[in-house]
Amino acid sequence: MTETLAVAVITVLAVIAPGADFAMIVRNSYLYGRRTGVLAATGVAAGVLVHVTYTMLGVGLLIASSTVLFTVIKLTGAAYLVHIGVRTFRTRGQVEVDLTGRTELTPLAALRTGFLTNVLNPKTTLFVVSTFSQVVNPGTPVAQQVGYGLFMSVAHLLWFGVVAVFFSHDRMRTLMLRGQRVLNKVIGSVLAGLGVSLALAPSH
Repeated sequence: MTETLAVAVITVLAVIAPGADFAMIVRNSYLYGRRTGVLAATGVAAGVLVHVTYTMLGVGLLIASSTVLFTVIKLTGAAYLVHIGVRTFRTRGQVEVDLTGRTELTPLAALRTGFLTNVLNPKTTLFVVSTFSQVVNPGTPVAQQVGYGLFMSVAHLLWFGVVAVFFSHDRMRTLMLRGQRVLNKVIGSVLAGLGVSLALAPSH
Protein backbone atom coordinates (compact mmCIF):
# COMPACT_ATOMS: atom_id res chain seq x y z
CA MET A 1 0.00 0.00 0.00
CA THR A 2 1.47 3.33 -1.03
CA GLU A 3 1.67 6.26 1.36
CA THR A 4 -0.91 8.24 -0.58
CA LEU A 5 -3.41 5.39 -0.71
CA ALA A 6 -2.93 4.68 3.00
CA VAL A 7 -3.58 8.32 3.91
CA ALA A 8 -6.64 8.48 1.66
CA VAL A 9 -8.25 5.29 3.00
CA ILE A 10 -7.57 6.00 6.67
CA THR A 11 -8.72 9.61 6.36
CA VAL A 12 -11.99 8.87 4.58
CA LEU A 13 -12.95 6.07 6.96
CA ALA A 14 -11.97 7.97 10.11
CA VAL A 15 -13.85 11.10 8.99
CA ILE A 16 -17.06 9.18 8.32
CA ALA A 17 -16.93 7.37 11.68
CA PRO A 18 -19.22 9.25 14.12
CA GLY A 19 -17.68 11.38 16.87
CA ALA A 20 -17.80 14.81 18.52
CA ASP A 21 -17.51 16.70 15.21
CA PHE A 22 -20.37 14.67 13.73
CA ALA A 23 -22.64 15.31 16.72
CA MET A 24 -21.88 19.04 16.66
CA ILE A 25 -22.61 19.35 12.92
CA VAL A 26 -25.83 17.38 13.33
CA ARG A 27 -26.97 19.67 16.14
CA ASN A 28 -26.17 22.92 14.32
CA SER A 29 -27.76 21.75 11.08
CA TYR A 30 -30.88 20.44 12.81
CA LEU A 31 -31.42 23.56 14.92
CA TYR A 32 -30.19 26.36 12.68
CA GLY A 33 -30.26 25.06 9.11
CA ARG A 34 -27.91 24.23 6.28
CA ARG A 35 -25.90 27.46 6.20
CA THR A 36 -24.93 27.25 9.87
CA GLY A 37 -24.07 23.57 9.51
CA VAL A 38 -21.80 24.21 6.53
CA LEU A 39 -20.06 27.07 8.34
CA ALA A 40 -19.44 24.79 11.31
CA ALA A 41 -18.03 22.18 8.89
CA THR A 42 -15.64 24.84 7.58
CA GLY A 43 -14.52 25.49 11.14
CA VAL A 44 -13.87 21.78 11.64
CA ALA A 45 -11.73 21.69 8.49
CA ALA A 46 -9.70 24.65 9.77
CA GLY A 47 -9.20 22.87 13.08
CA VAL A 48 -7.78 19.84 11.31
CA LEU A 49 -5.02 22.03 9.84
CA VAL A 50 -3.93 22.94 13.37
CA HIS A 51 -3.54 19.25 14.25
CA VAL A 52 -1.69 18.59 10.99
CA THR A 53 0.77 21.45 11.57
CA TYR A 54 1.98 20.39 15.01
CA THR A 55 1.92 16.71 14.00
CA MET A 56 4.15 17.31 10.97
CA LEU A 57 6.66 19.15 13.14
CA GLY A 58 6.57 16.51 15.86
CA VAL A 59 6.78 13.45 13.61
CA GLY A 60 9.64 15.03 11.70
CA LEU A 61 11.56 15.57 14.91
CA LEU A 62 10.91 12.00 16.05
CA ILE A 63 12.20 10.55 12.78
CA ALA A 64 15.35 12.63 13.05
CA SER A 65 16.04 12.08 16.74
CA SER A 66 14.87 8.65 17.85
CA THR A 67 14.04 5.61 15.74
CA VAL A 68 12.94 3.66 18.81
CA LEU A 69 10.57 6.37 20.02
CA PHE A 70 9.15 6.81 16.53
CA THR A 71 8.51 3.05 16.34
CA VAL A 72 6.65 3.19 19.67
CA ILE A 73 4.49 6.03 18.36
CA LYS A 74 3.90 4.10 15.15
CA LEU A 75 2.70 0.99 17.01
CA THR A 76 0.55 3.11 19.32
CA GLY A 77 -1.04 4.73 16.28
CA ALA A 78 -1.76 1.32 14.76
CA ALA A 79 -3.35 0.21 18.03
CA TYR A 80 -5.51 3.31 18.01
CA LEU A 81 -6.77 2.51 14.50
CA VAL A 82 -7.75 -0.97 15.69
CA HIS A 83 -9.45 0.56 18.74
CA ILE A 84 -11.59 3.04 16.82
CA GLY A 85 -12.33 0.34 14.24
CA VAL A 86 -13.75 -1.98 16.90
CA ARG A 87 -15.71 0.84 18.56
CA THR A 88 -17.14 1.98 15.23
CA PHE A 89 -18.14 -1.57 14.32
CA ARG A 90 -19.95 -2.02 17.63
CA THR A 91 -21.87 1.26 17.60
CA ARG A 92 -25.51 1.10 16.61
CA GLY A 93 -25.35 4.31 14.63
CA GLN A 94 -27.25 6.30 17.20
CA VAL A 95 -25.79 9.77 17.65
CA GLU A 96 -26.37 11.51 20.96
CA VAL A 97 -27.08 15.15 20.18
CA ASP A 98 -27.94 17.85 22.71
CA LEU A 99 -30.80 19.82 21.19
CA THR A 100 -31.36 22.08 24.21
CA GLY A 101 -30.35 25.69 24.64
CA ARG A 102 -31.37 26.92 21.22
CA THR A 103 -29.88 30.37 20.68
CA GLU A 104 -29.16 32.09 17.41
CA LEU A 105 -25.66 31.59 16.00
CA THR A 106 -23.90 34.26 13.97
CA PRO A 107 -21.74 33.08 11.04
CA LEU A 108 -18.62 33.75 13.11
CA ALA A 109 -20.04 31.82 16.06
CA ALA A 110 -20.83 28.86 13.79
CA LEU A 111 -17.27 28.84 12.45
CA ARG A 112 -15.86 29.15 15.96
CA THR A 113 -18.01 26.28 17.25
CA GLY A 114 -16.73 23.95 14.53
CA PHE A 115 -13.13 25.06 14.96
CA LEU A 116 -13.05 24.67 18.75
CA THR A 117 -14.90 21.35 18.71
CA ASN A 118 -12.23 19.91 16.43
CA VAL A 119 -9.15 21.58 17.91
CA LEU A 120 -10.08 20.48 21.43
CA ASN A 121 -11.03 16.95 20.37
CA PRO A 122 -8.32 14.45 21.49
CA LYS A 123 -9.65 11.89 19.00
CA THR A 124 -8.64 14.15 16.12
CA THR A 125 -5.19 14.51 17.63
CA LEU A 126 -4.79 10.73 17.81
CA PHE A 127 -6.18 10.26 14.30
CA VAL A 128 -3.76 12.74 12.69
CA VAL A 129 -0.75 11.59 14.70
CA SER A 130 -1.45 7.90 14.06
CA THR A 131 -1.95 8.48 10.33
CA PHE A 132 1.27 10.45 9.92
CA SER A 133 3.26 8.01 12.05
CA GLN A 134 2.10 5.12 9.85
CA VAL A 135 2.87 6.60 6.44
CA VAL A 136 5.54 9.31 6.76
CA ASN A 137 9.16 8.27 6.39
CA PRO A 138 12.43 10.20 6.11
CA GLY A 139 12.15 10.22 2.32
CA THR A 140 8.69 11.75 2.18
CA PRO A 141 8.97 15.30 0.76
CA VAL A 142 7.57 18.10 2.91
CA ALA A 143 5.34 19.22 0.04
CA GLN A 144 3.80 15.74 -0.09
CA GLN A 145 3.19 15.80 3.66
CA VAL A 146 1.49 19.19 3.29
CA GLY A 147 -0.66 17.62 0.59
CA TYR A 148 -1.69 14.87 3.01
CA GLY A 149 -2.69 17.51 5.55
CA LEU A 150 -4.72 19.49 3.02
CA PHE A 151 -6.46 16.30 1.92
CA MET A 152 -7.44 15.55 5.53
CA SER A 153 -8.85 19.05 5.92
CA VAL A 154 -10.78 18.98 2.63
CA ALA A 155 -12.15 15.50 3.41
CA HIS A 156 -13.55 16.82 6.69
CA LEU A 157 -15.08 19.83 4.91
CA LEU A 158 -16.75 17.73 2.21
CA TRP A 159 -18.08 15.03 4.52
CA PHE A 160 -19.45 17.38 7.16
CA GLY A 161 -20.85 19.61 4.44
CA VAL A 162 -22.86 16.59 3.28
CA VAL A 163 -23.91 15.90 6.88
CA ALA A 164 -25.09 19.52 7.21
CA VAL A 165 -27.20 19.25 4.05
CA PHE A 166 -28.80 15.97 5.12
CA PHE A 167 -29.55 16.91 8.72
CA SER A 168 -31.15 20.22 7.78
CA HIS A 169 -34.01 18.20 6.21
CA ASP A 170 -36.15 15.67 8.11
CA ARG A 171 -36.49 13.05 5.35
CA MET A 172 -32.83 13.16 4.33
CA ARG A 173 -31.78 13.00 8.00
CA THR A 174 -33.70 9.71 8.43
CA LEU A 175 -32.11 8.21 5.31
CA MET A 176 -28.62 9.14 6.45
CA LEU A 177 -29.08 7.65 9.92
CA ARG A 178 -30.20 4.37 8.37
CA GLY A 179 -27.20 4.32 6.07
CA GLN A 180 -24.84 5.18 8.95
CA ARG A 181 -25.67 1.93 10.75
CA VAL A 182 -24.46 -0.10 7.78
CA LEU A 183 -21.45 2.13 7.20
CA ASN A 184 -20.31 1.69 10.79
CA LYS A 185 -19.89 -2.07 10.29
CA VAL A 186 -17.89 -1.64 7.09
CA ILE A 187 -15.79 1.27 8.36
CA GLY A 188 -15.01 -0.47 11.65
CA SER A 189 -13.86 -3.65 9.95
CA VAL A 190 -11.59 -1.87 7.49
CA LEU A 191 -10.03 0.44 10.08
CA ALA A 192 -9.26 -2.45 12.42
CA GLY A 193 -7.76 -4.43 9.54
CA LEU A 194 -5.63 -1.47 8.49
CA GLY A 195 -4.37 -1.03 12.04
CA VAL A 196 -3.28 -4.67 12.24
CA SER A 197 -1.63 -4.67 8.80
CA LEU A 198 0.25 -1.42 9.50
CA ALA A 199 1.45 -2.69 12.86
CA LEU A 200 2.83 -5.87 11.24
CA ALA A 201 4.40 -4.05 8.28
CA PRO A 202 8.18 -3.57 8.41
CA SER A 203 9.37 -0.16 9.60
CA HIS A 204 10.66 2.33 7.02
